[in-house]
Amino acid sequence: MRLTINGQEVEAREGASVLDAALEAGIFIPHLCSHPDLEAAGGCRLCMVEVEGQDGPVPACRTQAREGMVVSSTGERAEHVRRMAMELILATHPTDCTGCPKYGTCELQSMYQYMGVSPQRWYVKSRPVATDDSNPLITHMFTRCIRCGRCVRACREVRGVGVLDYQRTESGIRIGIDGSVSLEEAGCRFCGACVEVCPTGSIVDVVGLNRDDRSREGNVVPCRDTCPAHVDIPRYLRYVKEGEWEEATAVVREKVPFPESLGCICTHNCEGECKRNHLSGPLSICRLKRAAAVRDTGEWKSRVRHEPLTGKRAAVVGAGPAGLTAALYLAEKGHKVTVFEANERLGGQLRYGIPAYRLPDATLDGEIDTILEIANGSDDEPRVEVRAGERVTDPVGLLDQGYDAVLVSVGTHAGTRLPMKGSELEGVYLNTDFLKAAREGHPLDVSGRVMVLGGGNVAYDCARTAVRLGATSVDVACLEAEEKMTSTPEERTEAAEEGVVLHDAYAFNSIDETEEGSGRVGGVTIQKISRFYFDENHRAVTELVEGGELTIPADYVIFAVGQKPEDTMGMGLELTHGPYLVADANLQTSHEGVFAAGDVVTGTKSVIGAIAQGRTAAEAMDRYLGGDGDITAELLDYEKASPRLGRAPETFYEGRVEPEFVPAEQREHNFEVFECPFSEAEAKEEASRCLQCDLRLQLTTPRLWNEY
Repeated sequence: MRLTINGQEVEAREGASVLDAALEAGIFIPHLCSHPDLEAAGGCRLCMVEVEGQDGPVPACRTQAREGMVVSSTGERAEHVRRMAMELILATHPTDCTGCPKYGTCELQSMYQYMGVSPQRWYVKSRPVATDDSNPLITHMFTRCIRCGRCVRACREVRGVGVLDYQRTESGIRIGIDGSVSLEEAGCRFCGACVEVCPTGSIVDVVGLNRDDRSREGNVVPCRDTCPAHVDIPRYLRYVKEGEWEEATAVVREKVPFPESLGCICTHNCEGECKRNHLSGPLSICRLKRAAAVRDTGEWKSRVRHEPLTGKRAAVVGAGPAGLTAALYLAEKGHKVTVFEANERLGGQLRYGIPAYRLPDATLDGEIDTILEIANGSDDEPRVEVRAGERVTDPVGLLDQGYDAVLVSVGTHAGTRLPMKGSELEGVYLNTDFLKAAREGHPLDVSGRVMVLGGGNVAYDCARTAVRLGATSVDVACLEAEEKMTSTPEERTEAAEEGVVLHDAYAFNSIDETEEGSGRVGGVTIQKISRFYFDENHRAVTELVEGGELTIPADYVIFAVGQKPEDTMGMGLELTHGPYLVADANLQTSHEGVFAAGDVVTGTKSVIGAIAQGRTAAEAMDRYLGGDGDITAELLDYEKASPRLGRAPETFYEGRVEPEFVPAEQREHNFEVFECPFSEAEAKEEASRCLQCDLRLQLTTPRLWNEY
């Protein structure tokens, strides 16, 4: 239909209001209680317009557009009502705009600037209602509320939760909860819809929840933002909640080719950022990935990208998570790939640096086989050739052998030995040698008392491996206080159950001989630290407790204080911090055509971080080889999630669902996996705890007047 607004003829869709018709045509009419995703209320009186042939101004948001209608938003009567309404709103609103969380994005601020209105004509009356900051995730500053009702309608109409409503109080009408109970007691889903639609700074995220170094989307969905590979976590958790394991796994596989392995060993930084940390504990995001992956049947394979061959050849040196990830995506883009691996089996640190009780060979082999299967597809000649047991020390030379691009992803397989007294004694091992020997089936001797030096997850891998190899006692000593240790709390708890003793905040003084000249380890002397920090030059500074020395008897010592790359010193590539390769933003090294990814660039971080680097390398190498660098995967059709959540189920506020564990007294004698995957019921219950923060991004952000 056609109508005229402010002298301009516009088209309006069937059922549209006059306000909708104007805004969609780029004609701005002031409004506050109206929102694109909510049913109009007409309460703010700011969108008043005059309609030809009709007595008195009417709210544009509640007036349906009709054929031939003539509308003016600038008439004197409409302007009078609008200005009066705005002045009444401002009369009880705080004036400290610059201190408001919504400063610069506040719709009220935008409206009164557009209208040129101030509250000076009216008697200003304050509303001394205390801010409610007692709830997790959401703060309600009642003094900034203009009672537009958007939050009530979003909670009721969009989410189907309905915990917010208008409340009559001694200080007037306000938005609140029946019975003045907490949001949790009322059944709030903490979805953030009320925060998103609030036009002022009345309902906001709690202070400190949002970080300045993250985008708006990153602050709304911090789990997805924190994941190095940016796996769409809320999306796959919704599929898990519905028991749709295939779909859940497909979502994960759109970003990473090791879903089950990650479900066993990921450092799950995402869980540290999960908003449910403020509400009975974070989601078990890592374990839910495994719960889906173990039930996957591979139907998604028919959707894998398999572009025509390009005639280009790439070499990948190192078959760890970064190298195999890059090889997969390069093959999908049509390039032939040769993977060189120094060890006899593929997997890198996934196989040789992680104990079998955390990641068994069968799981890793299955995922590597799947990578090779989908990379090669139905081609008569494989796109990915694997050359295991072949060490490459001259990656630049591969360019002269017919390869168009080379990726170096050799990881960090050399352990670090501290230059301390006794470090060369018999019985002193390096973490990488110790763990690899155990995985290869010819473990190093630890039939006695073992001391592990280091406080990360690798240190605990060494300690728990020593327990399983028959050590009579196992101690762990580290520089950091326990709350600062890089190992995960669950790793320390499980190790303690197996008898591992922690000595946190200790400096390593010396490794002592059994007796002078014996050449064998007899103990370790450590000293309590009162303070440990890094100075302005990033050098470690330790302040020791006088008289705080402690000598612990030991027959074996395992250094677990870091790892570094092998062979890089002779590769002819620029290095940094010793043996690490220098790579630019596109992961290209100092030699054109040679790229580097994973721990050999970043230092030892995480498997998910290495996978993310493998993806970046594949994108950059594809562009270098003449492609568009697009490795995105769509392994299932996108389904927009329903915005309706309904009332919270009874279990919504309970803590995390924990899986079944093999008791410590049984698991400490073997390398069998001791953590059982979630049952279907457990996985669905745990996934139902997700706040579905990403639904907040579906809500429309209203444009301010200067955007029209």
